[in-house]
Amino acid sequence: MYQVQNQPLSEFVPVRGVPYHVLRWSPSAGALPHTDPQPPLVLMHGWMDVGASFQFMVDALSLAFRQGRTLIAPSWRGFGLSESAQEHFWFPDYLADLEVLLDHYAPNIAVDLLGHSMGGNVVMMYAGIRPERIRKLINLEGFGMPANTPEQAPQRYAQWLHELQRLRQGEMALKTYDNAQGVARRLMKTNPRLPEDKALWLAHQWARPIATGPQAGQWEILGSAAHKVVSAHLYRVEEVLEIWKRITAPVLMVQASLNEMPVWWKNSYTLDEFTQRIQVVPQVQHAKMEPAGHMLHHDQPQQLAALIEDFLLA
Repeated sequence: MYQVQNQPLSEFVPVRGVPYHVLRWSPSAGALPHTDPQPPLVLMHGWMDVGASFQFMVDALSLAFRQGRTLIAPSWRGFGLSESAQEHFWFPDYLADLEVLLDHYAPNIAVDLLGHSMGGNVVMMYAGIRPERIRKLINLEGFGMPANTPEQAPQRYAQWLHELQRLRQGEMALKTYDNAQGVARRLMKTNPRLPEDKALWLAHQWARPIATGPQAGQWEILGSAAHKVVSAHLYRVEEVLEIWKRITAPVLMVQASLNEMPVWWKNSYTLDEFTQRIQVVPQVQHAKMEPAGHMLHHDQPQQLAALIEDFLLA
């Protein structure tokens, strides 16, 4: 199994009724508030992932970089050990949760903020809504979503109600696995570039054995099935672009060489469309990592760490 080089502190922070699980790598012996010479780097993971997913990248950062700042990696509500009993999840909740986390860890500091995938979408929105709180922003494969139109609203609400019913009936439960090795195999199937030692380590962060009941001993994914319920709200591109225009922080947009948008969205949303959208961001530079897929912080942690250091220290 992968051997962690930089062990984080594991702690829980009350965030709007949810005990958020947070991993923290701190040069100041765990003390709060921080007195580091550099602002904190806050790492926000993607859909069906956990904060521990950034461990490989953290281990690849240079000692000089880590000694100067605190790194913070929460698990969003309903993921990892940040449990939530919600029946569905609203995107604005992530924005509000992020604000409370920043109030807790960096109340008077503009932070460096990084988000992957869904987390990338959240941090881009937050940076345009609260521009004064962000010093620099890194977006890893957070492309937004296909544009919706008003005439899609009736069917979307109907789909939402139907999926809520299916959730209550247990029809959207997440798959269980016989053991940690089974979880690791699933991770490697999803990402063929993930080495076995890292997959097995991630399996222990991504899942846990069920303690009681008819499935006792099986391994369950640490994620709420409610995340599979479609959003009742349409994705309004015009609103998103107005928020992006107000981002004042320099932005590093990092893409993987193996773009997977055609798999996710078929022909409803393309990389070319995203490239047009992000042109509204005032200060943005682009980087491509290769060879890497969507989970680029797993595929090329050393390459990503170097990009982060160069961008944040410039």
